[in-house]
Amino acid sequence: MNTRIIEHLSSMEFRMSASTQTIASEIKNSISRSSRNRKSAVQLLEKIAEAVGANADASLVKNELALLKQEKHEMEVQKKLAEALELSQLINLLYSTEMVSRPLNEDTSTYHNQYPIGSFICPLCDEMMVDPVAIICGHSFERKAIQEYFKRGNYDCPTCRQDLQSQELTPNVNLRSSIQEWKKRDMDWKFQAAVAGINSDDPFRENKAFDDMQDLVEISEYAVKAAEEGLIPKFVESLKDTRLNSVAAEKCLYCLAKYCEDHKLQIVDAGAVRRIVKRMYNGETEANSVSILLELSKTETLIERIGNTKDCIPVLVSLLSNPNPDTSSKAKAVLQNLSSNTHFAVKMAEAGYFQSFVARFNQAAGQQETQALMAEALEKMQLKENSINDLKDKQFVHNLVHLLSSNSPAWKSACIKCVKKLVPYPKMVKRFLSDPETIPLLLNLISFRSDPLLKQEAAEILALLIEACQPPQFQMYQGLQELQSQHNVGLLLQFVAKFDCQFKVKFLHLLLELGNKSKTAQNIIRSNTDAVDNLFSCLGSDHPSVRKWAMKLIHCVSEDHPDGVPVPPSPGKETAINTLASILACSPNFEERSLAAGIISQLPKDDIAIDEVLRKSETLKAIHEVICNSEEEFGVIGASTNQDKSLLENALAALLRFTEPTKPQLWRQVGQLELFPSLIRLLSTGSSLAKQRTAIALAHLSRSTSLSFAETSIRLKQENSMPLLSMKKLFPNMSWCCADNEILCPLHGVACSQRLTFCLVKADAVKPLLRTLSDTNSGVAEAALMALETLLEDHSTLSHSNASAAIVESEGVVAILQVLEKGSLSAKTKALDLLQKILNHSQISDALFQRCEGILIQLLHEDALRKKVALVLKNMNILPEQSSYF
Repeated sequence: MNTRIIEHLSSMEFRMSASTQTIASEIKNSISRSSRNRKSAVQLLEKIAEAVGANADASLVKNELALLKQEKHEMEVQKKLAEALELSQLINLLYSTEMVSRPLNEDTSTYHNQYPIGSFICPLCDEMMVDPVAIICGHSFERKAIQEYFKRGNYDCPTCRQDLQSQELTPNVNLRSSIQEWKKRDMDWKFQAAVAGINSDDPFRENKAFDDMQDLVEISEYAVKAAEEGLIPKFVESLKDTRLNSVAAEKCLYCLAKYCEDHKLQIVDAGAVRRIVKRMYNGETEANSVSILLELSKTETLIERIGNTKDCIPVLVSLLSNPNPDTSSKAKAVLQNLSSNTHFAVKMAEAGYFQSFVARFNQAAGQQETQALMAEALEKMQLKENSINDLKDKQFVHNLVHLLSSNSPAWKSACIKCVKKLVPYPKMVKRFLSDPETIPLLLNLISFRSDPLLKQEAAEILALLIEACQPPQFQMYQGLQELQSQHNVGLLLQFVAKFDCQFKVKFLHLLLELGNKSKTAQNIIRSNTDAVDNLFSCLGSDHPSVRKWAMKLIHCVSEDHPDGVPVPPSPGKETAINTLASILACSPNFEERSLAAGIISQLPKDDIAIDEVLRKSETLKAIHEVICNSEEEFGVIGASTNQDKSLLENALAALLRFTEPTKPQLWRQVGQLELFPSLIRLLSTGSSLAKQRTAIALAHLSRSTSLSFAETSIRLKQENSMPLLSMKKLFPNMSWCCADNEILCPLHGVACSQRLTFCLVKADAVKPLLRTLSDTNSGVAEAALMALETLLEDHSTLSHSNASAAIVESEGVVAILQVLEKGSLSAKTKALDLLQKILNHSQISDALFQRCEGILIQLLHEDALRKKVALVLKNMNILPEQSSYF
């Protein structure tokens, strides 16, 4: 009986074991198929309940879930991951019966990442295998891990420790497929969980879901699924919720924009562009912000929507200077995509980015209306140096200039205003002059019938181009060569004669700039008698600007020309000179007076009629007034302006005509005005040029006195008369009180009167002249030396001795030596001549003699001065007469 009972119990145990195995097999199959069919799950639950003798209801499921979760937690604590994975699978199976709702805070996919199937994990690297391979004993490992294991000299299986006869690796295709299938199922579950989390109202769940979703949508399949699930509005809305992970949301939007061409419009419609631009405007630029715009801008139909978004283009332009090179390069790419729209290219330029503007302008070649609109917009923009670096593009300049050939006056006007805007920049000037069409097209606007305003603008641009071109470059450009032709210069002169004051000013300015750079143009203007007459007639214009520019042009064509001013024939000549004298004397404008003085200084030297007109005019009195006024201004520190200096310098240049030794009727007028003291003071207060011209004037006056006394002496000797009596007769207005108390002049032998004659010694001009020798680099020293040398031009030995003594006593030798040390070649030459004459008639101290010797010996090394220096050293008895230096 016991035996039968034992047999029955054994049979019962076997049947229960078989039933349990069957149910376990069905559970495993259900999990492996990732079944979510409620009906199948309920049927499986009923089998389980029947096997354990329980009812398949919600109470059973709830109790079992509590037990399974507790057991799962214990397995996790004990690090038994395989067991925890199995329990997680059972938990999900029970939830799929839908008898009990899953809590909202429970993540359905966590277990997939935490608990992969144990066979998927490589025993060597403890990571899920990607490329599983089997070794000869049948165990599988990650390829890279087992290869490194073998390289370390191991010849056994890491799992079973069996010695291996071969290290051959065989790809485990089935295992790889299983791993990939598991990963796919895992991602599907994770995606569904992320969708649920994003659609929830719990910020914690949403942020976790965004984190998971940003990784999933990097795979195009899930990006498409996310779009199809309607998540785009949720992604966009999250960008303005500070509680949510906006970085992850932007990453999701970027992937959707990248992989979902059909859903790009939906992204824009949801307000993504505006939201992203606003974030960037506020400084919240993330890595994917610009990337989203870049992907969207690749779709041509969306370009207008993106570019018209408020602040979009200015923000993108600002990102070009972002320190992150990836951000700046992507911003540039977006701008390039948007620049296919002309309006957007203009907006980029207005924001300071001109590369796209230039590219779009060049692409529009042949579309003159588009180019004209862009040129009109450019004319209104503020330009910086970095902008010019883009605008100096050779093709851009050519296309812009070519627009001048348009038949539309409006387009021409837009173009010429734009060119005028660009011309002030030197880099643009070079481009415009290098283009062969620039000058001819501007001349066409001037030559042929066109809007008078366009003619003026063209003339102004030509003037600016010429003004900005340096003389060495002037001959390089073919257009400028054509501009200075007889025909073109004559054409410009005709415009000065024919048109109103405003026209005259523009074309006088153009001719002036041309004359400043081209001797050819100067000669053409000088040789045109009608043009010269017209220029001088402009001096009587009521329009101040016409007078000013006409005088500037006359001064330009006269300066440094051997024939001086091209005055019109009489009676126009007399009228012109009187007009100049009147301007110098009466004009309230400093510049006009300065120009008038400059022109007077350039009048032909040998024209007696001009001398007579000047003598009778108020010119000398006006010059005297300028010099006296300048003394007052120089007396106040900082009171003198550039205009004042220019007026004084030109007035002194005009004065030189009145001091010419060959024009006694003029230089005697200078003495009558008692101008000598003022001139001497200018040697200390004037500019370098004023000092130079003052010294030349004093040299002329000193020479005039010497010549006058020399001629008188010769005449007296010839007449054998009493010198003093005859000189009284010759100079009746002169003070001749020397017979009583007046001290005779040591140079001229009579009492020099500062009213009619001029003596450097008697006027105390020697020391001021010597002081100016310290100005060795501006021509002042040469002029002062020339003046001092006039003291030694008298043939009287006594006069030479007295003059030399006056210079030596004023420490003149020291000043001369300073010129020999630091002066220019021409100054050194004059200094040597004067030093030689002084040493011939005066003695100097031993110390000064030794210093002089040392400096002169140094000068022997200068080829241009060697012979002259040697001659001085010979006179000093330092070199013999037969020296090789001669």
